[in-house]
Amino acid sequence: MENRIGVFIKAQRKKAGLTQEEFAMRSNLGLRFVRELEQGKPTVQLDKVEQALAMFSYHLEPIKDERR
Repeated sequence: MENRIGVFIKAQRKKAGLTQEEFAMRSNLGLRFVRELEQGKPTVQLDKVEQALAMFSYHLEPIKDERR
């Protein structure tokens, strides 16, 4: 399974012209968390994912997987 959230965060971060370090500081997240999120770590804290998404005015929301 691809890591769509990590890929999305990385793309948004780059689009904003931020390094991982800058993004971590501005979003008040740890650099290690940002790196692990972007690299697709299978277990991450959802509250921190929400915090990362909020930097770009997005949030988590459950959606039905129509492929199943």
